[in-house]
Amino acid sequence: MSRRLRLLLFALAVLCALPAMWRIAAHMPRFGAHPLPYGDAINDAAPRERHVTNMVTAVNFDYRGFDTLGEEFMLLCAVTGVVVLLRGARGQDLDARPGVVAGREVADRADATVLLCRAIAPLIVVFGIYVALHATVTPGGGFQGGVVVASGLLLLYLGEGYRGWRRLVRSRLFEAFEGGGAALFVAAGLAPMLLGRAFLENVLPLGQLRDMLSGGLMLVVNAGVAFAVAGGFTLLFIEFMEETRAVREGDDPGEHPT
Repeated sequence: MSRRLRLLLFALAVLCALPAMWRIAAHMPRFGAHPLPYGDAINDAAPRERHVTNMVTAVNFDYRGFDTLGEEFMLLCAVTGVVVLLRGARGQDLDARPGVVAGREVADRADATVLLCRAIAPLIVVFGIYVALHATVTPGGGFQGGVVVASGLLLLYLGEGYRGWRRLVRSRLFEAFEGGGAALFVAAGLAPMLLGRAFLENVLPLGQLRDMLSGGLMLVVNAGVAFAVAGGFTLLFIEFMEETRAVREGDDPGEHPT
């Protein structure tokens, strides 16, 4: 098929879709308006019933916390699958040499890059912890904070290089973070059932509205999500970085040790 014919077919498809697109756009509610009462109900109930001002946290970790548990285990399964597929002989040793592409020269890291990464990475990690801790009072939470923490750890790789980074970032530690965080989420849901309550029903003091320690059981769930997300994304970074190492002589690239 020629380029002119492909462009013609594209133009015809756009012309056919334009009436539907125009009709949808014309019937959209105005900016800031919404036809469903769910948001208004949460805005009214969450500060009074859960003593939180971050409605997203209230929905994710309380009103529909069971759904969030399923999403958390989807992330756990996805990370586990990637780790199982990529984990092998490549890059397991700290002295593993980097893989190279023929004809592509590898430039040394500039001193300015090393300095900036060493200065900024700890600040990003601290900011990620801040975002996770303030889940019940300001926008953010365990998932967002965990991603920020993992990003700060990845920045260390740019400054320290592979060997220095792997000495600081250990697989076993972040495996414990990922699995332990998911287990903490489950435990927070099962603990109320031991007292004859519903799954994830709050059994802790709610605290004061607009206080960082408000929200009761949501604080425990949020902590579990923060650990699981930070650990999961860091494990992904570790496996991807290990793939940049060269295969050692005598190793089978497709062989995965038990």
